[in-house]
Amino acid sequence: MYIPYNSRYEYHKSVFGAVSTGQSVVFRIILPRDFCCHHARFVIKKDSEEKENYIEMQWDCMQGDCEEWWKVSFTPESPGLYEYRFEYDTPWGTSRIFNFADGVGKIRDKGKLWQLTVYDKNFKTPDWLKGGIIYQIFPDRFAFSEEEKANVPSDRVMRTDRDGEPYWRPDENGKVLNNDYFGGDLKGIEQKLDYISSLGVTCIYLNPIFEAHSNHRYDTADYTKIDSLLGTQADFEALCKSAEKKGIKIILDGVFSHTGCDSKYFNEYGRYDTVGAYQSQSSEYYDWYKFKNWPDDYLSWWGIKLLPEVIEENPGFIEYITGENGIARRWLRCGASGWRLDVADELPDVFLDSFRRAVKAENPDALVMGEVWEDASNKFSYGQRRRYLTGDQLDSVMNYPFAGAVIDFVRTGIAELFSSRVMTIVENYPKQVLDVLMNHISTHDTMRAVTALAGESCEYRDRYWQSTHSLDENAYRNGVQLMKMAAAVQFTLPGVPSIYYGDEAGMQGYKDPFNRCCYPWGKENAELIEWYRKLGEIRSANKCFVDGKLEILSSVAGCVAYSRKKDENAILVISNSNPHPITYYVKDEWSNSQDLLGNSYVRGTLVDVGAKSTVILKRT
Repeated sequence: MYIPYNSRYEYHKSVFGAVSTGQSVVFRIILPRDFCCHHARFVIKKDSEEKENYIEMQWDCMQGDCEEWWKVSFTPESPGLYEYRFEYDTPWGTSRIFNFADGVGKIRDKGKLWQLTVYDKNFKTPDWLKGGIIYQIFPDRFAFSEEEKANVPSDRVMRTDRDGEPYWRPDENGKVLNNDYFGGDLKGIEQKLDYISSLGVTCIYLNPIFEAHSNHRYDTADYTKIDSLLGTQADFEALCKSAEKKGIKIILDGVFSHTGCDSKYFNEYGRYDTVGAYQSQSSEYYDWYKFKNWPDDYLSWWGIKLLPEVIEENPGFIEYITGENGIARRWLRCGASGWRLDVADELPDVFLDSFRRAVKAENPDALVMGEVWEDASNKFSYGQRRRYLTGDQLDSVMNYPFAGAVIDFVRTGIAELFSSRVMTIVENYPKQVLDVLMNHISTHDTMRAVTALAGESCEYRDRYWQSTHSLDENAYRNGVQLMKMAAAVQFTLPGVPSIYYGDEAGMQGYKDPFNRCCYPWGKENAELIEWYRKLGEIRSANKCFVDGKLEILSSVAGCVAYSRKKDENAILVISNSNPHPITYYVKDEWSNSQDLLGNSYVRGTLVDVGAKSTVILKRT
């Protein structure tokens, strides 16, 4: 196929990927001389505008006797999402060049446009997270300090069977109450900091810790208080101080698109001595909520009546969360180093703008990360294109596109799809965002990684099926091997790998709540833990993982190879998804490289890679 333009080659586009405001970019197309082109145009449009801008391209030079280059320089003045294409005139009429696939152009009448992400030139993300490792903790299920719990609400069920399955069956009224607790707490986390640190972790992401009346705590009851079963504000401050001494920062989960109906703000059950929105239209919180017919007919998150939706544009709510003494700044003052925003794509721009301003005013180095499951650079919600990554909202997002790419590659071996999905994100995201992406392969909302890699699909399966299915001995052994392969890829891609507590210990489980069991203290998979520790050592010893360039060298026949380079530090990753070993030929620059994982044999330019495994080579 003749290729007139490829957005991923610097001789076609002088700056790879996203660009800043005021940054000049040169675009070049290559046409056969016998096309007799006499005019060429660069056609670009900002997503928020309807009119296309036609910019004349200049004849640049000849490439040999058969090709000629046309070029144009473009300097974006405002941040946002831009789309572009090319067209040219010949004696036979006007032809157009569209994005065929993966940045490669093709001459056709219509098709896909190229994306140009433009971010504010002053956009900066926290350096402290770059090159690090995130550890995600579901607080109730991680570690119990053994301190007796006092003043436990009577509607909570305290469990001591920490090997037990979380409650999931509906009660006699058909409701799943999520009211069973295993006693994990903040002091328990503090007691396990040595273990967490041994994995090379530099950031702990805590699922919600504020007062709430379900074990997941996504139904916030009081943003100003730590849930009593987890501890106190003093316990949180102590955890942050102890973690900081070990080079670990803490980020919190902010749930601001809804509250619990059983909260001081809504107060449907009268648990609190405040006047809630459910109780009176004169409540100071009444305007926060979306009542159709007060008090029982109100909008709730995804139709779940326990989670009344908040009007995030409401000035009073914005002030409560983002004001001078609001929630966002309050907990940063207590020691937190940032926030992860639950369902960020359901929060309007006015809220996100205000939230970032508040966080950065309190601590310019604090992190603002959002939950967005798709490509966050071109996400469409609230009837408009979102601008999460252009400099005035998020620093980072949870990287679901990478997670899907890694899991699917390990399971299916389709190397070409892996490289396509990875490079799309690398091309679309600003570099400073790319370097702080949360690269997970499982979370509290998805299957445990070992189950996703080696288990049956739970698509269209109910909770009963999920509760009765787990990996048998052979499948689990295979799953551990696949976890090692996947984790090595996860730890070497651009961004920051995130370990969901217990994945490194070999925990398995399907979706919520089976992915939220207690950490198996004393029953961990030692082989996996040592593997994760080794990966942590590799990351900390190589600065190319901080912000080094990614180059995919090959992706074919079930094998992916890519390099990460920063100055003189260079790493080559080869991942073989085939059920048999392979021998991979590397260029001379990688000859006799050091195998950092110690599971491969390097013979000059030949590298032996085992079945379903990944090798990490360091250039010597």
